[in-house]
Amino acid sequence: MQAVVMAGGEGSRLRPLTINRPKPMVQIVNKPCLGHIFDLLLRHGIDEAFVTLQYLASVIQDSYGDGGGLGMRLRYTVEETPLGTGGSVRQIGDDLDGTFLVISGDALTDIDLSKIIAFHKQREAAVTLTLVHVPNPLEYGVVITNEDGRISKFLEKPSWGEVFSDTINTGIYVMEPRVLKRYAVGEVFDFSKDLFPKLLAEGEPLFGYVADGYWTDIGSIAEYARANADLLQGKVRTAPLGRELMPGVVVNGDVEIDPTARITGPVFLGEGAKIGAHVEIVGPTVLRDYVSVDVGAVVDRSIVWRNTYIGERAELHGAIVGRQCALKARVVLEEGSVVGDHSVVNEHARVRAQVKIWPDKQVESGAVVGSSLIWGAQGRRALFGRFGVTGLVNIDLTPEFVARLGAAYASTLPLGATITMNRDQHRSSRMLKRGLMSGIVSAGVDVADLSQAPLPIGRFHTRRIGAAGGVHVRISPFDVRVCDVKFFDRQALDMDKAQERKVENVFFREDLRRVSHEDVGRIFESARVGEAYSEAFLAEVARKREIAEAKYKIVVNYSHGTAAQYLPQLLNALEVDVVAINGVVSENVGSRSFEEFQDELRELAVLVPALGASLGVIIDAGGEKVFVVDDRGRVVNDMHFLAAFTALSVRSSPGVVAVPVYAPSSIESVVATSGGRVQRVRASAEAQMSLAAREHPLLVGDGVGGFIFPRFHPSFDGLFATVRLLELLAATKQKLSDVVDATPPIHVARLQVSCPWEQKGRVMRMLAQDPQTEKTRQVDGVKHQNDGEWVLVLPDADRPLFNVYAEAPDDDRAWTLVHEYAERLERLRVGD
Repeated sequence: MQAVVMAGGEGSRLRPLTINRPKPMVQIVNKPCLGHIFDLLLRHGIDEAFVTLQYLASVIQDSYGDGGGLGMRLRYTVEETPLGTGGSVRQIGDDLDGTFLVISGDALTDIDLSKIIAFHKQREAAVTLTLVHVPNPLEYGVVITNEDGRISKFLEKPSWGEVFSDTINTGIYVMEPRVLKRYAVGEVFDFSKDLFPKLLAEGEPLFGYVADGYWTDIGSIAEYARANADLLQGKVRTAPLGRELMPGVVVNGDVEIDPTARITGPVFLGEGAKIGAHVEIVGPTVLRDYVSVDVGAVVDRSIVWRNTYIGERAELHGAIVGRQCALKARVVLEEGSVVGDHSVVNEHARVRAQVKIWPDKQVESGAVVGSSLIWGAQGRRALFGRFGVTGLVNIDLTPEFVARLGAAYASTLPLGATITMNRDQHRSSRMLKRGLMSGIVSAGVDVADLSQAPLPIGRFHTRRIGAAGGVHVRISPFDVRVCDVKFFDRQALDMDKAQERKVENVFFREDLRRVSHEDVGRIFESARVGEAYSEAFLAEVARKREIAEAKYKIVVNYSHGTAAQYLPQLLNALEVDVVAINGVVSENVGSRSFEEFQDELRELAVLVPALGASLGVIIDAGGEKVFVVDDRGRVVNDMHFLAAFTALSVRSSPGVVAVPVYAPSSIESVVATSGGRVQRVRASAEAQMSLAAREHPLLVGDGVGGFIFPRFHPSFDGLFATVRLLELLAATKQKLSDVVDATPPIHVARLQVSCPWEQKGRVMRMLAQDPQTEKTRQVDGVKHQNDGEWVLVLPDADRPLFNVYAEAPDDDRAWTLVHEYAERLERLRVGD
């Protein structure tokens, strides 16, 4: 027997799930609804089917082809204009070779088709309608039958006053081809509204078969969720969904589940699903192929389609999430919410109950979405943040995304220009670097490949060869799941806002320069990368003899970064004895957590005095920052080390020292004592490097382990900072512990205060109107000073929050101040 599968439904009530696919292709647990219908046909020996299509027809044709992969023979007919249920089948009427079955491709059922066909033949019916009992028949066509099953009346979507039966038409029919001949091919007609009443009036034998089994129309979001739950709970007879990994948990392929995760079935996990530590999953829940659920997230009675990322401590309660979405850390999706394909919901955002987000949308950090997002901002509104272009690997930053980013960047440069490219040691960085490189050369720009090198060396080489700019790809120091793509200008400084906007404009307008095959850029290995840096580095060390005579022994933790490929040789040339930790450069090691970093500092604090070392240093994986332990095994606070380093530097060579607005005020007195001067600079790395390049101060320090030595090059350099520290200690014949003890104690507190994006400007305006603001020269943010104390409120450039800093005579007072201002910011935010 042949079947006709009706698969032209648009599924308007299922939007946004049906924006990118027809209704029959909506996934129900392990496959599309249409796939379950094909399985049902095969179970009853029907392996030849015509599929009627209209909305997004190619999606179904591309998915199933000729049906060979299913073990079926499929043929398609596409309606250019709607012909009704009957008209679409009439198009293929001449190819039907006998009694045939009509079934909907967008309803889930396990009804016994063989019994319906047998009933039809036994009754010698012209048409047999399959009927089921439902609790609420108002949304369906009610069918009234006699005792022998012969149909006596049709009611199309009746009111309660017209309901004489709870038996409804499922849209599954067994028919004789002759009944279609009452209408011409191409004529618009419907089975239930036109053909069946006509046949009934003509006295044709129309029968209704009341079927047992499961049947539901996937007509709304609620019905779709219920169908998934019913299939998971075994209410639908179907082929096995997969193998049972543990009671109530079915998997379809290899999955990765952390031992600390708690899963309460019924739950379906697709191929490659990854469940992180302390995750809680409560069924009925479906996580399709390659869904990744990060640490501490809660997924409760939800459906998540393939290739979607659920961030750390996110919560999903009765939600549906489409394909290739990213739900960032601490996102909350409330009951009945739906997120369309390719959407990004950023950190701390909340989507309210029953809200629907259409595909390709971006929800800002901290936003509360209280109504459906249909039109408006699609994709990212901005590319650049504080650390360049940043995002989750293979979620935000995919190879195709960075190829387009590279082409946009190169399109802002002259044709035939050369830029440098390098990366850190991680394999994710390598993948993204290659994608970027392909985009850059496609726009006619050459790439000088530095392979993998610390960021300071990449910047140094960019300046040395006179490149038009540079790109560095690294794993974020804060999160191994995140990559940063940093762009330099021709001075090897971070691109300024004007340059960033140029790249963003080209990217979003897709105004990419595409060159002919003759002008495609070259990729070449840059020569003498390490050698040139080393020669300039050692030339800048004026007291080599004093360092050698001091016979320093130091412990260096290289953080498995690329600094381990360069610094050992430099220290060896200066006759410094080095004990290396984490010195193996590994593509599998990325960032570390704050707790892991603190553990490594404590380990260093034990090793330094035990080995009789002069000091210990942790160099971050990018080679930019240093964190130190003195010879007595004390971890030196970052701000205290900034003060100590500036004191040493100015004592050796008086000059200007630049520090950020949040650095302690005691630095002024320390520097002034030695005849130097302090210049305050904005908090961003871009501002600090720009000042270094423009004004050439003696030293720039950022207060979090970063130092710039403009005479060498105007970029943060942890390798040079390590050697310069040894040089200054050798020149003054001091131990680091003596310098630290001679530096006044630092009492600076810092607190982060959340504030929605749309309120940050108003809060800053009201704070700036405070009379105290006028008493202090403002450099960055709003700073209030009073009797030797100060408080700084600094809006975060990338997140919906303020950074509040305070300095006071002691730690308790400093913390009291930041909490007072945090409360004040909250009052300003709510309008008190």
